[in-house]
Amino acid sequence: MLYTVFMKPSIFTQIIRGEVPCHKIYEDDKTIAFMPLHPIALGHVLVVPKVQVEAFYDLPSDDAHALMDTVQKVGKHMKNILQTKKIGIKVVGLDVDHVHFHLIAFDTLAQYNQNEDMSAQPDHSALAQMAQKLSML
Repeated sequence: MLYTVFMKPSIFTQIIRGEVPCHKIYEDDKTIAFMPLHPIALGHVLVVPKVQVEAFYDLPSDDAHALMDTVQKVGKHMKNILQTKKIGIKVVGLDVDHVHFHLIAFDTLAQYNQNEDMSAQPDHSALAQMAQKLSML
């Protein structure tokens, strides 16, 4: 695990280390994919490199390639399982100082453009069911 000495370990680094539980659907030596606690839709997955950097353009080249390989692999899997018209990608990076890609299953632009309801309590039962459905482990 690489992260800048001056950076506090992000919530994603804590998840990667196993210090915080998650609803994981995929993991390899460089990346992890799991359900966000406040999904835009149940077809919403986060793909995170195990290297903690704030921006995707700061990733070492091999980690950036691994991240995009996982985004593509998980996106194709989501499309096959969920049968939506599209799987969209968002890279926002304001909420957690650890680069991550949002993969969102959607049929309409309105569905894709929805925002998370951060005030809602996470529905761990629904997240666990979707994680099981999407599991690539």
